[in-house]
Amino acid sequence: MSEQLPRAEAEDLEDLVRRVDPDRWLSSRFIGEPAARADVIAIYAYDHELARAPRVASNALLGEIRLTWWREALEEIFEGRAVRAHPGSQALARAVERRGLPRDVLETMIDARYRELDPAPMTEAEVLDWARDTAGLAAQLAAQILDPETEARMALAGGSAWALGKRLPEDPDLRPTFLKVIHAARSASRALSVAAFPAVAHAALAGRPSRSDFARRLRLTIAVARGRI
Repeated sequence: MSEQLPRAEAEDLEDLVRRVDPDRWLSSRFIGEPAARADVIAIYAYDHELARAPRVASNALLGEIRLTWWREALEEIFEGRAVRAHPGSQALARAVERRGLPRDVLETMIDARYRELDPAPMTEAEVLDWARDTAGLAAQLAAQILDPETEARMALAGGSAWALGKRLPEDPDLRPTFLKVIHAARSASRALSVAAFPAVAHAALAGRPSRSDFARRLRLTIAVARGRI
């Protein structure tokens, strides 16, 4: 079982997500309950750590070692063993304990990152699978945390669209695929409850040129108020 995350470490995790993942950090500001917001931040921090593995490793083997580290952390969490002293793993353990998050979904998020260790370009089918199993599943978990009664799978498309939007600058040929997914996300997100909508609100920023912080906040505020991406 995990212990309460110290306030300083919780604040450090918030600062990390704010710095490296500003879109999803902003969408988490629309979560009123502090405990729910902390658990959603834990999911975003986990997704960020998995995303770092392929980016910062100098070769595929080192990337695999980083991903294995997180797979072992999951084993500790779900087997009730002492969880390694890392703010991200500690926060994830608390979210799992409080929310009953499914192990298979968290493991799938790890599996999806192995494809990034292969330098070969992804096919359209592969990039769709990658988007669904990374930010898509993160959005699904966030929706489950925010409202256990909502149909959390309706958040998959929103998270996927956001992930594809982040890839557009480096792969503009993905735009037709992105447009199809964002269209599906706009439809699917309407099935989410008001409480769960912040899990996909950041998709409203997907595929758009960088804007001022005020403009991004305004767009998210409008999306949340309307319940539409």
